[in-house]
Amino acid sequence: MTIEDSSCSDDVVAPLLPTRQGDEVAYDEFNGASFSGAVFNLATTIIGAGIMALPATMKILGLVLGITMIVVMAFLTDQSIEFLLRFTKAGKKRSYGGLMGDSFGKPGRILLQVAVLVNNIGVLIVYMIIIGDVLSGKTEDGIHHSGVLEGWFGDHWWNGRAAILLITTLGVFAPLACFKRIDSLRYTSALSVALAVVFLIITAGISIMKLISGGVPMPRLLPDVTDLTSLGNLFTVVPVLVTAFICHYNVHSIQNELEDPSQIRPVVRSALMLCSSVYIMTSIFGFLLFGDDTLDDVLANFDTDLGIPLGSILNDAVRVSYALHLMLVFPIVFYPLRINIDGLLFPSAPSLTSSNVRFGCLTAGLISVVFLGANFIPSIWDAFQFTGATAAVCLGFIFPASIILKDRHSKATSRDTTLAIFMIVLAVVSNAIAIYSDAYALFKKNSPRE
Repeated sequence: MTIEDSSCSDDVVAPLLPTRQGDEVAYDEFNGASFSGAVFNLATTIIGAGIMALPATMKILGLVLGITMIVVMAFLTDQSIEFLLRFTKAGKKRSYGGLMGDSFGKPGRILLQVAVLVNNIGVLIVYMIIIGDVLSGKTEDGIHHSGVLEGWFGDHWWNGRAAILLITTLGVFAPLACFKRIDSLRYTSALSVALAVVFLIITAGISIMKLISGGVPMPRLLPDVTDLTSLGNLFTVVPVLVTAFICHYNVHSIQNELEDPSQIRPVVRSALMLCSSVYIMTSIFGFLLFGDDTLDDVLANFDTDLGIPLGSILNDAVRVSYALHLMLVFPIVFYPLRINIDGLLFPSAPSLTSSNVRFGCLTAGLISVVFLGANFIPSIWDAFQFTGATAAVCLGFIFPASIILKDRHSKATSRDTTLAIFMIVLAVVSNAIAIYSDAYALFKKNSPRE
């Protein structure tokens, strides 16, 4: 891989990773990734745990406004990525970090790396917590919710939470995290998207069966606004929708490995269309199936009696397919995390792929941090409701919009400026609402009861 002569450390080749200053360093560049592999990798980046929260947004917004908001967020995501790619080309950069460095200097690059670090560590810990809950169960408020494996085989040491997460980490996460190219994950990404579709098909099948039998009431089409409190509740879904399409930290990684880098725009739009379709169908059938009983995490609804033949088998199929889906999302989110921590710790070092020792140590260290976090500090989920949401909207909206407003290469139009201002306002308002809502919920949960 050939790195152009650079006078600053934020001109990068590996995604978000500064290169060595002042000379040319040769690497074995890979640029043979296929279009379909790139689409699946980007789609897997998008579809994570957030898909399970979308049916609950329909309960608040109603189907018409809810679906409209999903389409609007997909459009804004497409535009924000277009901002990044346009200024990446103008500045002759090859990464999000290099682009932030081009617009805002070293502080901009470091801010980007820290945001990816905070967001992705939080996301990976949450994924591992969910996998543990689904497979081995959890105890909450003195009530034990059995996991799938516990229900199948009974309570044993090997299907306890710590054992299941250790087996998953060593058997799935560690091997998949050892790939040095993101294109190497194209097959697992395709399987991950397929598992999300399996969840959708099962949900749709159950909904149609209950619809035919007359067991599904007419879903709400519009929000039910009766007072200021119900009006305020409409805005609580904004953070969920804003973060549902965050994938910006992997766009440059995927572009750099494409056989034809100019295909990145069709790749982005194809992935967004695929994910939007899955999101809309999941939201419709999930809300249609459970109605006003839809929980914030619709996966929890599949821990109850569905009232149909083979209901328990379908419940287990949904939960297992979703756990497997998250296992395969893990390495896609882990990939930029490792490169960013390397950029923070070794800003002047050559590409991470050129050092097996550095690559191995960072991989082992980060997986250990995520594993320990998921096992010993499950309350970290509460913490990352603040930090994770904030970092995610910075990556998806605030940073791209700020690059447009800075307009270092005079490429922004008046329409771009207006859209950038809207993105920043939306991100700030949604963050404020999310932080207020989470803080209020935590305060009520921890306040002494009379």
